Amino acid sequence: MSTSKVKPIPEGMHSITPHLVCDGAADAIEFYKKAFNAVELMRLPAPDGKLVHGSVRIGDSTLMLVDESPQWNSFGPKSLKGTPVTIHLYVENVDAAFAQAVAAGATAKMPPADMFWGDRYGIVIDPFGHNWSLATHTRDLKHEEILQGMQSMLKQNCA
Repeated sequence: MSTSKVKPIPEGMHSITPHLVCDGAADAIEFYKKAFNAVELMRLPAPDGKLVHGSVRIGDSTLMLVDESPQWNSFGPKSLKGTPVTIHLYVENVDAAFAQAVAAGATAKMPPADMFWGDRYGIVIDPFGHNWSLATHTRDLKHEEILQGMQSMLKQNCA
Protein backbone atom coordinates (compact mmCIF):
# COMPACT_ATOMS: atom_id res chain seq x y z
CA MET A 1 0.00 0.00 0.00
CA SER A 2 1.31 3.42 -0.99
CA THR A 3 1.93 5.99 1.74
CA SER A 4 2.03 8.94 -0.69
CA LYS A 5 -0.81 11.40 -0.51
CA VAL A 6 -2.79 11.81 -3.73
CA LYS A 7 -3.49 15.43 -4.68
CA PRO A 8 -7.22 16.12 -5.03
CA ILE A 9 -6.49 18.30 -8.09
CA PRO A 10 -3.83 16.63 -10.27
CA GLU A 11 -0.59 18.44 -11.02
CA GLY A 12 -0.96 20.83 -13.94
CA MET A 13 -4.75 20.97 -13.76
CA HIS A 14 -6.96 23.91 -12.79
CA SER A 15 -10.31 23.96 -11.00
CA ILE A 16 -12.24 24.25 -14.27
CA THR A 17 -11.27 22.36 -17.43
CA PRO A 18 -13.30 22.50 -20.67
CA HIS A 19 -14.29 19.06 -22.01
CA LEU A 20 -15.35 19.32 -25.65
CA VAL A 21 -17.46 16.83 -27.59
CA CYS A 22 -16.33 16.76 -31.23
CA ASP A 23 -17.35 15.05 -34.41
CA GLY A 24 -13.78 13.87 -35.02
CA ALA A 25 -11.88 14.40 -31.75
CA ALA A 26 -8.60 13.06 -33.20
CA ASP A 27 -8.87 15.62 -36.01
CA ALA A 28 -9.67 18.28 -33.41
CA ILE A 29 -6.43 17.48 -31.57
CA GLU A 30 -4.47 17.97 -34.80
CA PHE A 31 -6.34 21.22 -35.51
CA TYR A 32 -5.65 22.60 -32.00
CA LYS A 33 -1.95 21.80 -32.46
CA LYS A 34 -1.86 23.90 -35.65
CA ALA A 35 -4.27 26.65 -34.57
CA PHE A 36 -3.32 27.19 -30.92
CA ASN A 37 0.09 25.48 -30.51
CA ALA A 38 -1.53 22.76 -28.39
CA VAL A 39 0.63 19.98 -26.97
CA GLU A 40 -1.00 16.56 -26.99
CA LEU A 41 -1.12 14.94 -23.56
CA MET A 42 -3.19 11.79 -24.08
CA ARG A 43 -5.37 9.74 -26.43
CA LEU A 44 -7.52 6.79 -25.43
CA PRO A 45 -8.98 5.36 -28.64
CA ALA A 46 -11.81 2.81 -28.66
CA PRO A 47 -11.46 -0.27 -30.88
CA ASP A 48 -13.35 1.61 -33.64
CA GLY A 49 -10.77 4.42 -33.54
CA LYS A 50 -13.03 7.02 -31.94
CA LEU A 51 -11.61 8.75 -28.90
CA VAL A 52 -13.03 7.82 -25.53
CA HIS A 53 -10.79 10.53 -24.09
CA GLY A 54 -8.10 12.88 -25.31
CA SER A 55 -6.39 15.90 -23.84
CA VAL A 56 -4.13 18.71 -24.96
CA ARG A 57 -2.41 21.59 -23.20
CA ILE A 58 -2.87 25.09 -24.59
CA GLY A 59 -0.75 27.61 -22.76
CA ASP A 60 -1.05 26.68 -19.08
CA SER A 61 -4.44 24.97 -19.40
CA THR A 62 -5.71 21.52 -20.28
CA LEU A 63 -8.52 20.90 -22.75
CA MET A 64 -10.22 17.49 -22.77
CA LEU A 65 -11.89 16.00 -25.84
CA VAL A 66 -14.14 13.10 -26.68
CA ASP A 67 -15.81 11.88 -29.87
CA GLU A 68 -19.54 12.20 -30.29
CA SER A 69 -21.40 9.13 -29.03
CA PRO A 70 -25.12 9.17 -29.85
CA GLN A 71 -25.55 5.97 -27.82
CA TRP A 72 -24.35 7.93 -24.75
CA ASN A 73 -26.40 11.00 -25.71
CA SER A 74 -23.17 12.94 -26.31
CA PHE A 75 -23.29 15.37 -29.25
CA GLY A 76 -21.02 18.14 -30.51
CA PRO A 77 -21.99 21.59 -31.81
CA LYS A 78 -22.45 20.47 -35.42
CA SER A 79 -25.06 17.86 -34.46
CA LEU A 80 -26.71 20.35 -32.12
CA LYS A 81 -26.62 23.07 -34.82
CA GLY A 82 -24.58 25.44 -32.68
CA THR A 83 -23.30 26.03 -29.18
CA PRO A 84 -23.97 28.65 -26.51
CA VAL A 85 -20.43 28.17 -25.14
CA THR A 86 -17.30 30.15 -26.02
CA ILE A 87 -13.83 29.09 -24.90
CA HIS A 88 -11.79 32.17 -23.99
CA LEU A 89 -8.06 32.05 -24.72
CA TYR A 90 -5.64 34.76 -23.59
CA VAL A 91 -2.57 34.99 -25.81
CA GLU A 92 0.50 37.22 -26.11
CA ASN A 93 -0.47 38.55 -29.55
CA VAL A 94 -4.14 38.24 -30.48
CA ASP A 95 -3.64 39.38 -34.09
CA ALA A 96 -1.01 36.71 -34.74
CA ALA A 97 -3.02 34.02 -32.89
CA PHE A 98 -6.18 34.93 -34.81
CA ALA A 99 -4.34 34.72 -38.14
CA GLN A 100 -2.78 31.37 -37.14
CA ALA A 101 -6.18 29.92 -36.19
CA VAL A 102 -7.76 31.07 -39.47
CA ALA A 103 -4.80 29.71 -41.47
CA ALA A 104 -5.28 26.35 -39.70
CA GLY A 105 -8.95 26.22 -40.77
CA ALA A 106 -10.95 28.26 -38.25
CA THR A 107 -13.67 30.60 -39.50
CA ALA A 108 -13.24 34.27 -38.63
CA LYS A 109 -16.38 35.43 -36.79
CA MET A 110 -15.10 38.77 -35.45
CA PRO A 111 -11.64 40.13 -36.33
CA PRO A 112 -9.52 41.43 -33.44
CA ALA A 113 -10.39 44.92 -32.24
CA ASP A 114 -9.71 47.03 -29.17
CA MET A 115 -12.50 46.58 -26.62
CA PHE A 116 -13.89 48.85 -23.92
CA TRP A 117 -12.83 46.45 -21.13
CA GLY A 118 -9.12 46.71 -21.97
CA ASP A 119 -8.53 43.71 -24.23
CA ARG A 120 -7.82 43.40 -27.93
CA TYR A 121 -10.33 40.68 -28.77
CA GLY A 122 -11.56 38.54 -31.67
CA ILE A 123 -13.65 35.40 -32.24
CA VAL A 124 -13.14 32.33 -34.43
CA ILE A 125 -15.19 29.16 -34.90
CA ASP A 126 -13.16 25.98 -35.11
CA PRO A 127 -13.95 23.34 -37.77
CA PHE A 128 -15.82 21.30 -35.13
CA GLY A 129 -18.29 24.11 -34.32
CA HIS A 130 -16.73 25.41 -31.09
CA ASN A 131 -16.47 29.18 -30.55
CA TRP A 132 -13.12 30.58 -29.40
CA SER A 133 -12.60 34.13 -28.21
CA LEU A 134 -8.97 35.20 -28.42
CA ALA A 135 -7.65 38.15 -26.45
CA THR A 136 -4.59 40.07 -25.39
CA HIS A 137 -4.99 42.33 -22.38
CA THR A 138 -3.75 45.79 -23.43
CA ARG A 139 -5.03 48.23 -20.78
CA ASP A 140 -5.70 48.03 -17.06
CA LEU A 141 -8.94 49.89 -16.37
CA LYS A 142 -10.98 50.65 -13.28
CA HIS A 143 -14.51 49.24 -13.05
CA GLU A 144 -15.97 52.72 -13.60
CA GLU A 145 -13.97 53.14 -16.83
CA ILE A 146 -15.19 49.77 -18.12
CA LEU A 147 -18.77 50.68 -17.24
CA GLN A 148 -18.47 54.03 -19.08
CA GLY A 149 -16.97 52.26 -22.10
CA MET A 150 -19.80 49.73 -22.15
CA GLN A 151 -22.44 52.45 -21.93
CA SER A 152 -20.78 54.37 -24.74
CA MET A 153 -20.64 51.25 -26.92
CA LEU A 154 -24.31 50.48 -26.24
CA LYS A 155 -25.32 54.04 -27.19
CA GLN A 156 -23.39 53.77 -30.48
CA ASN A 157 -24.89 50.36 -31.35
CA CYS A 158 -28.46 51.34 -30.40
CA ALA A 159 -28.48 54.70 -32.21
